[in-house]
Amino acid sequence: MSARHSDAPQRVVAAAAEMLATYGLNASSVREVAKRAQAPFGSTYHHFPGGKQQVLAEATTLAGTKVDALLDTCLQGAAHEGLHLFLAAWRERLIRSDFHVGCPVLAAAVEEPIDDAPDDARRAAAEVFARWEARLTEALARGGRSPEQANGIATMIIASIEGAVAMSRATRDIGPFDRVAAQLVSLVADR
Repeated sequence: MSARHSDAPQRVVAAAAEMLATYGLNASSVREVAKRAQAPFGSTYHHFPGGKQQVLAEATTLAGTKVDALLDTCLQGAAHEGLHLFLAAWRERLIRSDFHVGCPVLAAAVEEPIDDAPDDARRAAAEVFARWEARLTEALARGGRSPEQANGIATMIIASIEGAVAMSRATRDIGPFDRVAAQLVSLVADR
């Protein structure tokens, strides 16, 4: 088996994450994902017997893991500095995509499957959000916040970033994101 075929499942999951980020849950068909991944459509269901929901759940987990790794890297130092770095990466992603790419985890969280399929992607999104929240809570607690305060701020950071990304995509303007980012960094730096 060629290397191209052996990595087909990984390419399919990566393509699905990109489609989630750009088009959302319901617009991400297995056929289009396979095409974008340059993977044989017929083998897609072999690798993903759970079909579209399995592919999108794995894509959500993959995207979440990548963001979690970025958060881990950014938050090695002071929480406000790490948050600033993380927000800068998000800002660049929005601008580079001309506001066409959002968060695949949010897409998986907010869209209900239209085909009465199990909502595996939503469950994966909930797990991802919990990991991000724990990562941020830990960083804020290291900076001297109480566990309860750190957890509350972590939740607010995630919700604020996701909302700011959505607003900037809707308006095709970085302004909403920049205003939210400035407030978050200021809040976290106030210690």
